[in-house]
This record gives sequence, C-alpha cells and structure tokens, in this order.
Amino acid sequence: MCIHQLNLLAASSNLPITNFLGKQHPIEAHHLSSICDIMEKAMVNGDTCIIRCILVVFQVVFKFFFSPQTERNRDIVRRSGLLLWQLLMAPRDQICSEIQKEVCLAISSGLNILYPGEAEINNLLKLVLTEGENRNSGLSQLRDVILTNLAEQLQNNRFGSEDDDHYRLNDELLHYILKIVVRESCVLITKCQTVSKDDFQRLLSTVPAASSCLRYLMAVQNHLLSNTVLIKPDENDDSDSSLQGETLKVQELKTSILSLATQILTGCDEVLEMLQQVTTALINSDISDREQRLKGLEQITKATMLGHLLPVLLTSLMHPNLQTLTMADALMPQLVQLVLYTSQTALLLKTQSPVFSELNSSPSGAAEQKGKLLSDERMLEEKEEPGFLTGLKIPAPWAAGKTVETVHPVRDNYKFKETVHIPGARCLYLRFDNRCSSQYDYDKLVIYAGPNTNSRKVAEYGGNTLGYGSRSVLGTGWPKDLVKVEGDTVTFSFEMRSGREHNTPDKAMWGFACTVRAQESSEDVSGGLPFLVDLALGLSVLACSMLRILYNGPEITKDEETCQELLRSKLLQRCQWQVEANGVISPALTPSPSPLPLTIDEDREFTYPSDVLVPPVGHYFDLPRIRLPPGIMIKLREISGRARPQFRPSIK
Repeated sequence: MCIHQLNLLAASSNLPITNFLGKQHPIEAHHLSSICDIMEKAMVNGDTCIIRCILVVFQVVFKFFFSPQTERNRDIVRRSGLLLWQLLMAPRDQICSEIQKEVCLAISSGLNILYPGEAEINNLLKLVLTEGENRNSGLSQLRDVILTNLAEQLQNNRFGSEDDDHYRLNDELLHYILKIVVRESCVLITKCQTVSKDDFQRLLSTVPAASSCLRYLMAVQNHLLSNTVLIKPDENDDSDSSLQGETLKVQELKTSILSLATQILTGCDEVLEMLQQVTTALINSDISDREQRLKGLEQITKATMLGHLLPVLLTSLMHPNLQTLTMADALMPQLVQLVLYTSQTALLLKTQSPVFSELNSSPSGAAEQKGKLLSDERMLEEKEEPGFLTGLKIPAPWAAGKTVETVHPVRDNYKFKETVHIPGARCLYLRFDNRCSSQYDYDKLVIYAGPNTNSRKVAEYGGNTLGYGSRSVLGTGWPKDLVKVEGDTVTFSFEMRSGREHNTPDKAMWGFACTVRAQESSEDVSGGLPFLVDLALGLSVLACSMLRILYNGPEITKDEETCQELLRSKLLQRCQWQVEANGVISPALTPSPSPLPLTIDEDREFTYPSDVLVPPVGHYFDLPRIRLPPGIMIKLREISGRARPQFRPSIK
C-alpha cells in the first residue's frame, strides 16, 4: 500500500518526488525477472494480495525505473506483458475487480514499453475499441484507462508540443471512438423512455458525467480549436521559413478540424434523430411520470455529445480563422439538418410542458383544459405561425445590468471615470448601493448623459449622513430610487479631493456602486433558455454565417482588385472568348458567329448569354459594336486629333 501511495504521488508533475524518481537509475533486467517470478508463483497459488502488490510495483517500474534497450530487457518486457494480459483476459469469476483495475493501470503506465511501436499501440487500441464491449469487461476497462490518460496528457499539452502527435490518435481510431460515443449517447437518451421510475431518478443523479471516450474526444477537439484560435505566430521571427511553417501548420490544423467537425456533426445528427423519436414516444405514451421524464430529458441530453461537444464546436466555428469557404461548403448540409432536428424537438418539448402542468394541477378538468388549449392554438395560428421561440423571452446581454463601482473604501486623491454604453437603449436606469458615501460633500460623483464629461450633466452626489467629515450630503443625498438617464450612454466621474481624517471609518469613505440597466425592472436571466432552444439558435446563427460566406464566394484577389476597371469595361465585354486545352480563357483569334446583339448600348446593363463561351459552328459574321455616348466620342476625337468626318453632297 505504501508503494501504491508512492505511485499516486509520483503521478503529479508538480511534486518534488516526481523529479526525484525520474533521476533514479533504471532497474536491472534480473530484478524485473525476479518480480515476474513472484507474479507467476502468486498466480498459480491464487494469492490475490501478492498479485495486487506486484501490479502496483509494475506501475512504478514501468513509469520510472525501466528502459528496454537490450535484447534481454525486451524479453523480460514480453514476459511481463504476457502475465498482465493473462490476468486481464481471465474470467470474472477468477479475478476480482480491484485486480483487474490494477492490471489496466499497469498496462497504461507501461504502454510505450510494452508496445514500443506506433503500429503496435494502434493495434492494441483498435482491439480494445472494437472488442471491448463484446469479449471481455477487462478490455473495456483498459480502453477507459488508456483514453483517460491520453485525454489528460493532451489537455496538459494543449498549446502545442512535440508530444501532440503521440497523444492524438489517427483518423481510423477516432472514428471508432466516435461510434462508441454516438452509441452511448443514444443508449442514454433511450433510457429516459425504457427504465423504471426509480432507475430514472438514479440516472438523473449521475449526469452529466462524461465517459472516457467522450472525454478523449473533448480533449482532441479542445486541442485542435485552441491551437487554431488562440495560438499566435512568433512576432520576433519573421523569416520566410518561419512564415511558411506557420502557414502549413495552420492549414494542417484546419484540415484536422474540418475532418473532426464533419464526424461530430454526423454523430450529432444520429443522436438528435434518436432524441426526436424518444420525445415523440414519451408524448404519445401513458407513463405516469411523463412530465418528469420530459423535463429530465433535457438534463440527460446535456450529458451526451450534444452537450459536451456541440456547443464548443459551434462557438469556435464562428471565429474568423475558421470562417472559410472550404469549411462552409463542407459543413452546410449537416448544419441545415441539425437546425431542423433541434428546432423540431425543441418545439415538441415546449408545446407539451404547459399541457402536463395544467392537467396535473386539475385532473378533473382535463377535458376543459384540452379544449382551452385547442382554442388557444387556433388563435395562435391566426396571429403567428408557432415555432420553438414562440412565447420565449430571449435574455438580452444587458438584462442583468452592468455594475460600475469604485474601490472600497476610497483612498486619498482617488479618481475614477467610466462610461457605459448599451446600443439601442432609449434610456438607462441607475440603481445605487445603499452603502454609497464619501467623507465630504465635495468628494463627489458627477453623472453625465453622454460619452464624456463634456456631455450634459445629469446629477451629482457626495457626502455622508454617518456623522463624519462634512456630516451632510450634497443636495438630497445618494439616491434610493432609480435614476433615469436619457440616451444609450452614461459617464461616471468620481474624485476624492479631501484627505482622510484619522477618525473617519471605512463605511464613511465607502465610495459608490451603481448598476446600469436598459429597462426599469431587472429581467430574470438566471434560468436562461432551454438547452435545445439555445442549441437551435446557435446552429441557426452558424448556418446563416456559413450561408453568407457561400453567397460572397471566394475572396477578391489582388489581381482582381487591380483589374477592376478592366473587368467593368464594356469594350472588353464585347469580345468573344474561347477555352484553350489547358483551361485558360483567351480571346478568340478568328471571328465567329456572334450570339451577341449587333449593337450594345453603353448606358444599359448588359448580360451575356449562357453559351457565349462556346463558339458556334458555321459562317462567320461581324462582331457586335458598341454605340458610345456623344460626350465620350468628342473626348476620343480630341485625344486622337482626328476631326469628325464631314459628309458632302455628291455633285451630279
């Protein structure tokens, strides 16, 4: 047990014991061979106490004291691995859960020693991911331990290190992990319908705990997004090789994010489809605790990948670094499908919750309540098409108010100035703390209705009524009611002009604190929006942003900006173009039958026919000409020095 405690302490990188153990000399091969001999004898005799102790010794040895450099050491490692694997695959009736847990910890601690090559580790992970649920519970437990350790290591190396590639698994293994996460999420949602009432209450008490597979996916997603969004290039190194390396790294990260985001959105699509089916089944069922299950369904949903992965991904995809045409083109179909699923399910839950509350409060009047509900629905259909946002109040960013305050207490020569701006507000409401006070009435706060102290003065407050300093207040004193300020901006300016006297307590020099709101009464924003409504809004915002990117198309290049005047020239628009063998578009060398009108009016908008790039086959005709306005023709003649031709009558 002392060795076990030593191992747990050594797992922390911040403790001195970790550095001490890391500096010790490696254990010799014959010592590890003796440990294996003790393990074999204990396994034959069935001595669980010795087996457990040796497993803990394996964990410490693999982590700190062993390096398989020689062939003999590698033979001992293979022998140790076989012993551990034999214990792991033993039937449940022959091995206790504590020993199985220690075996998993030992294999995880010596993962790079027992499986030195990348291919061997990938084969092990593929085995535990594909066969963990079917063949043996030890495999699933080993999977959980390995993925948990990899997730922790990836989180610790979030902002880039040489070990990133070691902790990030390949796409095939990520696909297996995602399949497990999708299956776990669907099973968890299905339990809301299938389990008993008591089991459902126990289920609610265990969420939102994340499984090891889900934790690893969260770590990978956070790692990729953090490196793309938060890491900045080295400003001191502006060499071409450095810039090229940064560009390649960013492109590689964006490619990885696109691949992961596509898989996550596809998995969320399956989970939302299952959520919609379970919600519909619960609504149409006759379960006695139907209302409680529908309310708990949102909490259960937060414990799935919909709650742990999707919100972070949606928020990060709104970052300018990820608002690209490639990302929008690839993710748009999935986003549209997710918007439909979330909005439909949110509407189902919203429209059913009031029904159950009314029916439960008055069982005898169920028919009356149902008739009332139908009439209300008809009225709603006449006025407004019902949706998942109907009747919901979306919390505004300023609903909770912004607090402006000085330090407490204020000190000598203290000055404070702050401006609060709430866009779109017609007026602002100020509520002061009842502890506001200053030593003298000229140690005052001045409020201006505008962005600076040159704006219109609204009011000024200062002094105290506690019997210290001036023993009076400025004007009517610090306000106890709301102070209304017209406009959307207010400026606070406070100055402590007097020096603190020795008998003045802190409460007489407390300063001020004020809450600024855009409405007279504070809005209750503690609950926020229902989870699925919030998710549907986030998906809708991201989908609209991606649609705007698709509509705008590729960014304008420098060459296109330079050639804007040429591209708008209708003199060039009259040219016919042909596509060469290498894909380059160039003017046709020989005139061809023109699909354009013979005259192009310069003052009117001109649109090319769809087949203008395809030269028709047949006889050649004259190219169309442009009829220029007289003013342009006069300027062209002046520049060229050629006068307008004069037509003389012919003499017969």
